[in-house]
Parts: sequence; C-alpha cells; structure tokens
Amino acid sequence: MLFPKNFEEKLGFDLIRKMLEGFCLSDLGIELVNKISFSTDTQEIGKMLNLTAEMKTIQQFEENFPAQDYYNMIPELVRIRIPGTYMEPGQLSEFKLSLQTIRLLFVFMDSHKEKYPNLFQLSSIQYPASPPPVGGGREGAASSIQHLASVIKQVDTLIDDRSQVRDNASPELSRIRREKGAKVASVEKKSVLCFKEARKNGWTPGDSDVTIRNGRLVIPLLSTHKRKIPGLLLDESATGLTVYIEPAEIVEINNEIRELEYAERREIIRILTAFADYLRPFIEELISHYRFLGIIDFLRAKGLFAITINASLPKLYPGSRIQDLASPPPAGGDREGAASSILHPASVSFSWHQAVHPLLYLSHNKLKKKVVPLDISLSSDQRILIISGPNAGGKSVCLKTVGLVQYMFQCGLLPPVREDSEFILFRNIFIDIGDEQSIDNDLSTYSSKLLNLKYFVENIDQHSLFLIDELGTGTDPALGGPIAEATLEKLNTKGSFGLVTTHYSNLKLLAGKEAGIMNGAMLFDSKKLKPLYQLKIGKPGSSFAFEIAHEIGFPEDVLQKARQKTGVSQLDFDRELQNLEVEKQEVNKKETELNVADELLSGTIQKYQKLKEDLERSKHEILEKARNEAKHLLEESNKLIERTIREIKESQADKVKTKEVRSELKKMKEKITEDRRLEIGDNKTPIAHLPSPIRIDSPKSPYQGYVDDLNRKLLSFSTTLDLRGKRVDEAIALIQNYIDDATMLSIQEVRILHGKGNGILRQVTRDYLRSRKEVKSARDEALERGGAGVTVVAFR
Repeated sequence: MLFPKNFEEKLGFDLIRKMLEGFCLSDLGIELVNKISFSTDTQEIGKMLNLTAEMKTIQQFEENFPAQDYYNMIPELVRIRIPGTYMEPGQLSEFKLSLQTIRLLFVFMDSHKEKYPNLFQLSSIQYPASPPPVGGGREGAASSIQHLASVIKQVDTLIDDRSQVRDNASPELSRIRREKGAKVASVEKKSVLCFKEARKNGWTPGDSDVTIRNGRLVIPLLSTHKRKIPGLLLDESATGLTVYIEPAEIVEINNEIRELEYAERREIIRILTAFADYLRPFIEELISHYRFLGIIDFLRAKGLFAITINASLPKLYPGSRIQDLASPPPAGGDREGAASSILHPASVSFSWHQAVHPLLYLSHNKLKKKVVPLDISLSSDQRILIISGPNAGGKSVCLKTVGLVQYMFQCGLLPPVREDSEFILFRNIFIDIGDEQSIDNDLSTYSSKLLNLKYFVENIDQHSLFLIDELGTGTDPALGGPIAEATLEKLNTKGSFGLVTTHYSNLKLLAGKEAGIMNGAMLFDSKKLKPLYQLKIGKPGSSFAFEIAHEIGFPEDVLQKARQKTGVSQLDFDRELQNLEVEKQEVNKKETELNVADELLSGTIQKYQKLKEDLERSKHEILEKARNEAKHLLEESNKLIERTIREIKESQADKVKTKEVRSELKKMKEKITEDRRLEIGDNKTPIAHLPSPIRIDSPKSPYQGYVDDLNRKLLSFSTTLDLRGKRVDEAIALIQNYIDDATMLSIQEVRILHGKGNGILRQVTRDYLRSRKEVKSARDEALERGGAGVTVVAFR
C-alpha cells in the first residue's frame, strides 16, 4: 500500500520515469517503464536488481553490445496473423534490422553466459507454443540464434538495402522489370529525339528539357506551338506560356509501362503474402523475441540511469546478497515464508551508507556542486527517528531521500547508495510531505495533516514505513505539540519504522522516554550561520531561529524581547548542544587530516630510504662491472701491443723505431690503468644522499649512458599519473610505461588519477595492474583525496 494517491509525484519518481523513457530506444522499453510498480516480492525484486546491475556493467565496460534498431514489430506480427495480409517493404526492412539486433543480443548473452548469468537465463527462455524448425527441436538461445539467422536470410533475399523488393525475388518479377526497363528506355529515347526536333524548330522554351508530369515523360512546348507535335497535353505552366505534351508515338508505350507497373505491384504483393505465410507459424515465437527486445531496452535504460546517478547493488537484508534472493526457493521451501522474514521489521534492520537523492544529485552535478550524502540506520531497537534542526537545513530532503530511495529499490531500480548498504522491504509506505490544503474540500493545511495522521494510525502496521514532515505544525504549538506526541507514541506501538521532522521540543524529549524512538539533528555551523546538510543520529538539533533572524537583519529590539520571552536557558541549551556537535566534527576532521599526513610522511621516508638502499646496491653493481670492463680492456691492450711489436719485427723495422713504439704503448697502458684506478677508487666513497644523481666521472665508462638515463628518470618521475580524458588504448600505453619506470626506480607507491565518470578507465587500470607481478596491491584513494577516482598502487 502506498499513501497518498499522488505518492510518486510527492517524491519525484514521476521525473525518474521520464528520465528512463529518455534512455529507451523504442516504445517497447517505454511501455515497460510505464509499468514499473512497487513490489514486495523478494525474488522479483532480486531478479530485477541483478539484471539491472549486469546491464549497468555491460554499458560501462562492453563495447560490442547492440544498441540500435530496436524496432517494435509486434503490431505488424499481430496484424499478419490474418491470412492474406503482409508487411510492406519498408516494414520488412525494419523487421530485418530488428531481427539482426535480437540475434546479436542472443549471441552476446550466449558468449557471456558466465559473466552475466541472469541475462543469459533471460535469453534462454523456452517458447513451447512455437513449432520447431524442420528436422528437429529448438532449445534456448542457441536455437533461437539459428532460427533468427534463417528468417533474416529469407528477408534479405526479398528486400535490398533501399527497402525495395529485389528483382530476383521471383522469376516473374524479374521478367516484368526487364520488360518494363526496356520500354522505359524506348520511351526515353523517343522522347529525347522528339524534343531535339522541337528545339531545332524553335518550338521549346530556351532553357527547358524533357521532364515528367503525372508520372510520364513529356516535352515542354511554347503554347503557341502546341499543335506542332501530335500527342496528349498533360499539363501547363502557371503562366500558361508552356504546355507539356506526351508525344503520340510514346503514348501507347507508356500505357504498356503502366500495365507492367500494375503487374509488378501484383507480383510484389504475391511475394510479400507468401513470406507472411512462411512467418505465420512462428509469429508467437517472434513476438516473444520482441518482448525480450523490449525487456533488454528497459534494462538498458535502467542501467544507464544507474550509471548517471552512481547507483550500486546493495544487500537486501543483513547478511544476504541480492544474487541469492533471486534464485528459486529450495525444494519443499516456502517462498512466502522467505518474503515474510524480510518484511518483518521486528527481526531486521537496515543501514544505508552514502545515500543521495538522485534528482538532487543530478541537479547539483550540472552546477558543479556536491551533494552531502546521507548515512542512516534503523533497527528493531531504534525504529523511529525524530529529525530536528534549522529551516533549510536539509530535514525535508532527508525525508524525501529515504522515501524515494526505498521506493526505487522496491521498484527494481538500483539505488544511489554505497554497495555495502543494507535494505529491508516494506509492504506499506506512508508519506505526509508538503502542503495538502484543499479549497474544494474546504480543508486547511492542519486539517489535511490531521486526516493523514488519522489514516496512518488506522492502517500502519509492523511492515510499514512512514515519513512525516513537520509533525504537528499548522496550529497552536501548545496544542499541536501534544497531539503530535500522542500520535507518535501510537505509531511506535504499531512496531513500524518511520522518520519525522519537527521543531517541537516535546518531540525531541520523547526519544529519551519512549523505547524505539531516537533523535537526529541536521547539523548547523553557528559561527558561520551555515547549514551543513549532514544528519547526526543520537542527539536533537536546534532550530537556530534567533541566529538566522539576526543574520538576515531582523530588528534587534524585537529579537531581544523574544529572547526574554523564550528564556535564556532554552536558548543556551539548543546553542551549546549544536556547537558541541559541530566542534566534535571539526576535531574528528583535524584528527583524520593529521593521521593522513603522518601516514604520508612515514611512507615518504620509507620510500626514500628504500631508494637510497637500491641506488647504493646499484652503485656497487655498476662499479663491479666497471672493474671487469677495465680488466678486459687491459688484457685487450696487452694483446694489441704484442701484436704490434710482432708485426714490427716481422717487417724488419728499425730497432730504434721498434723501441720507441714499445715505450709509447707501455706509457698508454700505464695511463689507462691509472685512469681506471682513479675512476674506481677503493669502493668506499658513499653515494650522496637521495635524490642526488649517481656519477661516474670517467668519460670512458660504458655505463655512463645508463646512469644518466636513470638520473633523468629519477629527477623527472612523478608519483601521480593523470589519465583523465585519455582513450583506453592511450591509457594502457601510459600505464605500462609508468609502471616500468616506477619498477626500475624502485618506487614503493604511486597514484593513478583516472576520475570516476562511467568507471571505464578505472576498470581498465585495475585490469592491467592485476596483470603485473610487480604490483602488490591496488586500492581506492581515501575519500578526501579522490576516493574511487584515484587508484593507489603499491609495489612488491
């Protein structure tokens, strides 16, 4: 049960329907959008949420999902049930295109059955009323794919890409069109010759040519020469100066062409009727396929809407997964029993995290503003929440958020909450939000609210959720307050769940006296006189009436008298209570910032210490390689010297000259040895502290290029990679190079900024990181530093 009658308009769900319609590709999907309804069936809700969640994933990450030609051919299929009826060529063209889409959908579901099991099950529905194809029975999606391919092929043999019946659709049609073509060519030839003769004689307007009137080729003549060419006058110009004549010699041929056109149309109708006769045994199955197409269109719209509002698949009740609840009950089990356990608020609770009002979320996004999310929990011990706080502080928005999100959930739409949120189902939702004053019924605002409360008291039970905005207002507070309090006590005895907003102090105090009722406050910064739009459960809030009045410039003398009438103790109580909560929030925020800074500093120190150790180790490795290279160089030099001397001797060169060469080579050898010794040293000179670059001063070192490259990479390396705005292929290439550099430089941790958006870059980034063995972990950044829009990568 939903109350009042305009329930959806009150919460804004009618606007959500319009948005869903906008995402649909066909009237098939729109029809299902209009049929969305509130459900208390556990399995039905679980099934719809699972299907929507899978479709959301497909829209985010799959590129080959069919998303065009969702034509609704059900009316045509119903019409051709009658023998002798047929589809026109244009309709057959849409029929072929939409069948191709359906076939591609079946192929997609069949090839992704493990990834999207619920959608695969939807595509595998049997159609027992349909006759099997010749030669055997048909089962599931695979058989539907085969049969659809056959029908598509049949249509393709009849209709071309211009939605025209093909010449070879039948031998008779081919003959007719050949004969017609020959006669048309003859008419064109004779008309052109006749026109040339008329122009030669000066009987035609200066810039005229052969044209068509009433579907026939005609020759334009000046009206003064209309008797010069025998034939039929078919038309004349607006001024009457030009007439259009069909020459007598082609009149008979045109008549024959017209007869061939009639014969062509009769043959086309015969072909189309024969095809309709072929389809007629399969019409019920084809209609079922188009209903499947409509469901996919509907689910696609819901998936796109879920992406738009950042919705998730939550849990249905504590400890249960939606996936489990969508499966059939066990053998001998009681489906109603399973549902009733969820619908019994006395034994369950619900807890929402980061819930937002979807319409508010979308409007704020357009303005580049953020919505403050709602965290709320109700349980069997604390079922009713009394929310107080200043006007325009978010109380009513909080109420509407709860009502709309719960209603969306029970309509099978993914709610805009964090995925670890838990829901329960209600059989009834009652809301009293806004002004229900009625001139026709002579009802004041307070009278209409009293009637609503009367209805609540009479109909609410333990399976109900009620939402009441400004309980008790509209009359004398001294009287409205007690009535509101007594009503709330009565509703509490019903065991129902509810949220109530109020400014009445007696209702705030009720939480301390009545079990099951608790207070909550919309926080307000009394120093900045600014609402924080944040719900804090546990303590009541102040209305801050005097502070707000002072801020807008209300006369101070009037406010002073009001303070005297109100009493200082009441004002101080409300003010200090709220200030305490705000200051507590600020302290928690500062503590979080300090913890984050401490962790960041600690991580930075560890990172640089690791870099220093890695570079020190790299230095020793490089120097060892340099020693080996120097030794090899000396050995090669000795060989060179000996070979030179041998060649000198063998050539019988002068002894003095030989001695000089040997002396010169010896000096070169000693110099190389000394250079290498000075270069390498005793291997005890420490490398400078990080991030100073490594230096190997000898220009002869074969490793200097490697070291220079390492230094450049170290000095220019950033611990954050920004992928926003990149295509998928660009992003993968950037990530690969970035991870390679980070690994080579022994970086401990980096951040990859990909943004939230549709989540495609985030998924691509995570998939690639999982393929790299150097990556130890990849996680979302802390909420205050980017959350799911940033991936923090730690290396082994």
